[in-house]
Amino acid sequence: MDIALPAIASCSREHRKIYQEWFAYVDSDGDGRITGNDAIKFFALSKLSRTELKQVWAISDSKRQGYLGFSEFVTAMQLVALGQAGKEISLDVLKDADIQNLNPPQIDGLDVLLAQIKPSLKKSNPDWDAGSPPQVPSSVQWFSSKTTKKIPLNSVTSIIDGLKRLYIEKLKPMEVTYRFNDFVSPTLTNSDFDAKPMVMLLGQYSTGKTTFIKHLLRTSYPGAHIGPEPTTDRFIVVMSGPDERSIPGNTIAVQADMPYSGLTTFGTAFLSKFECSQMPHPLLENITFVDTPGVLSGEKQRTQRSYDFTGVTSWFAAKCDLILLLFDPHKLDISDEFKRVIGSLRGHDDKIRVVLNKADQIDTQQLMRVYGALMWSLGKVLNTPEVMRVYIGSFNDKPVNEAAVGPIGKELFEKEQDDLLSDLKDIPKKACDRRINEFVKRARQAKIHAYIISHLKKEMPSMMGKSKAQQRLIDHLEDEFFKVQKEHHFPVGDFPSVEHFREVLAGYNIDKFERLKPKMIQAVDDMLGYDIPELLRSFRNPYE
Repeated sequence: MDIALPAIASCSREHRKIYQEWFAYVDSDGDGRITGNDAIKFFALSKLSRTELKQVWAISDSKRQGYLGFSEFVTAMQLVALGQAGKEISLDVLKDADIQNLNPPQIDGLDVLLAQIKPSLKKSNPDWDAGSPPQVPSSVQWFSSKTTKKIPLNSVTSIIDGLKRLYIEKLKPMEVTYRFNDFVSPTLTNSDFDAKPMVMLLGQYSTGKTTFIKHLLRTSYPGAHIGPEPTTDRFIVVMSGPDERSIPGNTIAVQADMPYSGLTTFGTAFLSKFECSQMPHPLLENITFVDTPGVLSGEKQRTQRSYDFTGVTSWFAAKCDLILLLFDPHKLDISDEFKRVIGSLRGHDDKIRVVLNKADQIDTQQLMRVYGALMWSLGKVLNTPEVMRVYIGSFNDKPVNEAAVGPIGKELFEKEQDDLLSDLKDIPKKACDRRINEFVKRARQAKIHAYIISHLKKEMPSMMGKSKAQQRLIDHLEDEFFKVQKEHHFPVGDFPSVEHFREVLAGYNIDKFERLKPKMIQAVDDMLGYDIPELLRSFRNPYE
């Protein structure tokens, strides 16, 4: 079962050179990005209707970044050519078209415009027609420690750039002031915003996590081990790279262009069990996979790991776009460690998908009973009345065991696999929406955290008995949370875990905490109420 994500637009070398010339003309800022304002004037020269151009932009900017890079621009031009030929403007029609022989569209008056600016283009960039236009994000300076100058709005050329600006200017100061990075999540870096979407696989040993990734890639990856016993003993990030190689955890965690610097908080014991597996693959250009060690069960779970396994899975859960919980029909018991792992996914329920793997190893009657038992077990662990979506299938390279499941079971497996693969295909398209969702969620967490910290500070005496007062606050932390929630009318579900907060709080002197700074709170409120909605309006489809 193939998973085909939209590939980078292809065309002949001759057409590519033409598109590069056009792209350089439309890209008024020279930053390798075409925003809606740039596109409107240029696309109008094609004489297509506004409705057709709206469809062109929607397909080209499928990730909703708010701009077109060079490959997206080529896709847009190919769609315009199809529209001018009287064909339907859709991704399916584009896939079926003879791309190599699809001539560039007719752009009225473009030759005259290019003749006027061509000398200045070559002067400013003598190698502009030698390759793709350079992708130079306007945000590279935002994480530099050498400047504190605010970034003007007109320098923002995408939704992600805008989120970076808002984080630096409004959210990060509050996080630093109230030590949000120590209690909840490390401070975000440039790479956290630019990282590819991630899919994490969790499950007990031998439930088929590594095989699942191999099935999607249609090949093995460096460091992959598959067997009936526990084989994957480390967290492995499978991502795109120029060649096949494995990078040790300590090395990958200190690379500024990788979004894994936050993992250093889990220490060397974890980093020695963490590695990055790189390989060239079209799927990995869109998605990064996180293969995890099998969750322990039975007697084995009494052996303590040398690092905080639950904490690591919680860290990855916050970064991931999709979390797959894999189960084996013969391993439905949910161990204590697996319960803790699933509990650490609290707040990320929308990302979780359950996969009953290796389902062709049992017959239809047994499958019905196993499915019911799995739903019952999950209901107790997740503690929710809603029924979670469970995908049934056998995700490996072997043909389905039709002798066991019969023709009806085989058809069911194929439909279930198609549904799950559709979920995976949609990940790159929804990546920008997910970034916004996670950013807003983080901002609300940081705001509540600020109120909690300032409340604890306020409860401390000014002179005598500070140590006793601190111990009292730690011991009755649930009551203090309730006071904050009642005073400011925050949702109970948005508060952090009391046990985790208490554990971290024990290492701090509450008297040293900061009092509430209303200006910081107001800045975050303005960001959530005005800045983010305005950002989304600025980079929506320009033809809407």
